[in-house]
Amino acid sequence: MRIQVMAGVLLAAAAAHGAEFRVSDYGAKGDGKSNDTVAIQKTIDAAAKAGGTIVLKPGIYLTGSLFLKSGTHLRVDEGVEIRGVEDLAGYPVMQTRVAGIEMKWPAALINVYEQTGVKISGKGTIDGDGKIWWDNYRALRRDYEPRGLRWAADYDCQRPRLIQIYKSSDVDLSGLTLIRSGFWTVHICYSKTVTVDGVTIRNNIGGRGPSTDGIDIDSSSNVLVEHCDIDCNDDAICLKAGRDADGLRVNRPTEKVIIRDNTVRGGAAGVTVGSETSGGIRDVEAYRIHVLAGVPNGVLFKSASTRGGTTENIVIRDIDTQGVNTPVSITLNWNPSYSYATLPQGMTDIPDYWKVLLTPVEPEKGMPHFRNVHISGIKSTGAQRAFSVSSYKDSPLQDFTFEDLDIEAKTAGSIQNAENWKFKNIKIRTKDGSTITVKDSKGVTGLPEGK
Repeated sequence: MRIQVMAGVLLAAAAAHGAEFRVSDYGAKGDGKSNDTVAIQKTIDAAAKAGGTIVLKPGIYLTGSLFLKSGTHLRVDEGVEIRGVEDLAGYPVMQTRVAGIEMKWPAALINVYEQTGVKISGKGTIDGDGKIWWDNYRALRRDYEPRGLRWAADYDCQRPRLIQIYKSSDVDLSGLTLIRSGFWTVHICYSKTVTVDGVTIRNNIGGRGPSTDGIDIDSSSNVLVEHCDIDCNDDAICLKAGRDADGLRVNRPTEKVIIRDNTVRGGAAGVTVGSETSGGIRDVEAYRIHVLAGVPNGVLFKSASTRGGTTENIVIRDIDTQGVNTPVSITLNWNPSYSYATLPQGMTDIPDYWKVLLTPVEPEKGMPHFRNVHISGIKSTGAQRAFSVSSYKDSPLQDFTFEDLDIEAKTAGSIQNAENWKFKNIKIRTKDGSTITVKDSKGVTGLPEGK
């Protein structure tokens, strides 16, 4: 499969070639104490009239949400740090999508919102100063989980994302260091022709930031993610397409995506598909991904019985994992306490977005489907188990092909509810001598014997 992704860098760079607009000329201090939001936004607005470049001299610029405009280039040079304020009032509430449902939510620190031809680049840093948001979230989780409200926590605890690209096109993000995001780091939603190149993400500075996804590609198309280095505490590079009834209503796929030449040092997996699959995910290539020790999974597919959607035409190859627990993991009943919203008895006065989350999904619409997947060239050392795969009887994982796998693990693991799976040139070396256990499946051929 070949996917043509138009590099946003070309169009965005062409659009943002005008004069330089210096934030200091509009009153920005860059002293790490003054709030520079208004001054930087004035600079952006002025640059938008000329298709110009916003330039910051070295310093720490304390800001709330900034909104880039069509045809502009935000240049964050070496020695420049844009740091988010610790006051939620600095992030205006706007319509967006959060973890698969459409709702009002605080804007990100850097926003490309309904724009085209935007570039953000440089060797500088964008810092979410996330600890205050991480602590708030953990406190709310401690309150919610004993009450059966785990599913609501990520929506109720409002935390700013670092960069949001929303309903936009021809956007290029390159070269930056992104740290301490309060929530997701780069969220690409309802957008097309987006390139993320050479970005470094670090969300473990000054603590471990919970659910600080690296790069989320959400109901978007023609996206390229390459040469990134990611250390986060949830999905590192993730494909999403909406959650449950709301995602089925929107019914917008993620498609035509290339992910290549990336390193994942911390996160849920090297590449994640789901769990938000409602609009469908298709035509994806991911290759030359290095996944290091401490990451639980090499390749992770996940969904739930209320998500629905079809994931198909996925090609993943040349994945190198070192000390990763499970090189291939597929679960379609992922994290039930989060995936399935159930209202505790006696609760009546609830927010509207809870009602959306609680909207029932008919069983035939809620069953997710995964098919036509080709995985090859996985080399893994130090794994705990080679495979952990399970689906549903009514929705077997169909037409998967695995080629040229070389996996060293303590145990082989299991595959359940698979249909028409082909294995070619497979080496699975296990310390316990086990072979892969196959359950409730048909047409599974080519599995090696234990050694």
